[in-house]
Amino acid sequence: MSIVCGIPLLECVYCLACARWAWKRCLHSAGHDSETWGLASADEFEPVPRLCRYILANYEDDLDNPRHALPGLEAVNPRWVVRKKSYRDTHRRAPPYLIYLDHDHCDIVVAVRGLNLAKESDYAVLLDNSLGKRKFDGGYVHNGLLKAAGWVLDAECDILRELVEKHSNYTLTFAGHSLGSGVAAMLAMVVVQNRDKLGNVERKRIRCFAIAPARCMSLNLAVRYADIINSVVLQDDFLPRTATPLEDIFKSLFCLPCLLCLRCMRDTCIPEDVKLKDPRRLYAPGRLYHIVERKPFRFGRYPPVVRTAVPVDGRFEHIVLSCNATSDHAIIWIEKEAQRALDMIFHKEQTMDIPAKQRMERQETLAKEHREEHKAALRRAVTLSVPDAFSPTAYGTFDEKTSEAEDDDSQASSTRSRQRMSWNELIERIFEKDESGHMVLRKSTSNG
Repeated sequence: MSIVCGIPLLECVYCLACARWAWKRCLHSAGHDSETWGLASADEFEPVPRLCRYILANYEDDLDNPRHALPGLEAVNPRWVVRKKSYRDTHRRAPPYLIYLDHDHCDIVVAVRGLNLAKESDYAVLLDNSLGKRKFDGGYVHNGLLKAAGWVLDAECDILRELVEKHSNYTLTFAGHSLGSGVAAMLAMVVVQNRDKLGNVERKRIRCFAIAPARCMSLNLAVRYADIINSVVLQDDFLPRTATPLEDIFKSLFCLPCLLCLRCMRDTCIPEDVKLKDPRRLYAPGRLYHIVERKPFRFGRYPPVVRTAVPVDGRFEHIVLSCNATSDHAIIWIEKEAQRALDMIFHKEQTMDIPAKQRMERQETLAKEHREEHKAALRRAVTLSVPDAFSPTAYGTFDEKTSEAEDDDSQASSTRSRQRMSWNELIERIFEKDESGHMVLRKSTSNG
């Protein structure tokens, strides 16, 4: 047709399509991923910069003289470090980690370090996976990360059970960065499924913060465990947006920009409903916190804003073509920007001068909003026909005890009310009021 008309129509259409794709990709910024999300509060975001510093402690040879200590900020107390494992201690089965007993915040923390580019064992953990290789709790997970998490739990089961039972009012927090974020997320899931190993620890005491998270679990699991797992993403970070399999990324680290562009083109051509219906596709886990500090076509950094949600569709699906895609993955930079964002949120709340009572009420309201948002995300997953997705009622993990207690209370109250009604009826049948207002026996009753 192009030859007959003398005009290269197909070539023009192809060029226009490519130009449209390039224009859309250049206009797409990280802020578009979370523009409809709500703003995070200081109470829910407060642990993030502190946990980043605990993760950084894995990089220190001497905690008494840390190299990565940040002036003016809370540092790791060496006396509260219960256990610190290196590559030699883990036998290269898992990344280095430490167990930290944070008495100031009533928290038992397991902090896992990120990927070490000089260690082949870290690559072995990442490459030990293929699509659909490992099923877990009705979904798919990254096989190598799950095996590493299982090894850590078996190695530290006794000490964690002892700490959980000794400090019954402390929370149990798993935190990690990059590679460690996947191990931490898997640890949280494994502990929830095996709570008897830690003295039947309550689910509400378990939480996880995945910093710069790897895509390590299928969508139904990512949404289902959003009540305990939280992922923190800084602006343009490439890893939470990188489609699986992860080995395609780490096989070509030296040509990462080219590989990201190819991945970007491939994911753009795949419809989102096809991605959602793929049960083997892995995603960043849990509730997402997105730190946004840059705007398109503007230079420099702006005061960071933290947005949060439990999204189902549009869950960091598109890679951002940005020169900061790799720098935003650094744990030091994430800690710095998270602390800036937290200081701004604290300043805003102090400016509003909220009384202590109203602040506690706000915390309760926020927890209720998170539960409702979590339930809505589960229902949304069912609506979008996400494989193996369950509605809140079918899954049955939301306020089971609360609902049972409320049902028991309502039944008891209705029984008491019926008893009160029967006694009142009996009294009215036996007694009556005379002219002076006193209760006397009815005549029919006295004659009988």
